[in-house]
Amino acid sequence: MIRRSVGVAGSAAMAVMFFAVSPLVTARAQQAAAVEVKIDNFSFGPQSPSVPVGTTVTWTNRDDIPHTVVSTDGVFKSKVLDTDEKFSYTFAKTGTFAYFCSIHPKMTGKIVVQ
Repeated sequence: MIRRSVGVAGSAAMAVMFFAVSPLVTARAQQAAAVEVKIDNFSFGPQSPSVPVGTTVTWTNRDDIPHTVVSTDGVFKSKVLDTDEKFSYTFAKTGTFAYFCSIHPKMTGKIVVQ
């Protein structure tokens, strides 16, 4: 059995290392807050993802025809997206945000922000 003792100086060094790494971990967590929604075959997928506050959702049009992404409550609205064009929105508060394609109103989806 190997015993290792850490004195006060060792504990202080460990605390400094922890705080030095902590902002980097936070920055990586913020960068990871992204969700992709594909527009394909006249549908949004995934249909209703749940995401944390601060998440950026990016919609990409994979169809051969134009589409839009418009929230029903006026929070966000894309331009007309041609094939492979993208629209992104960062959700800063909780709630359920329903949206649709203004060109094809039967295309609907929602983002649930927790």
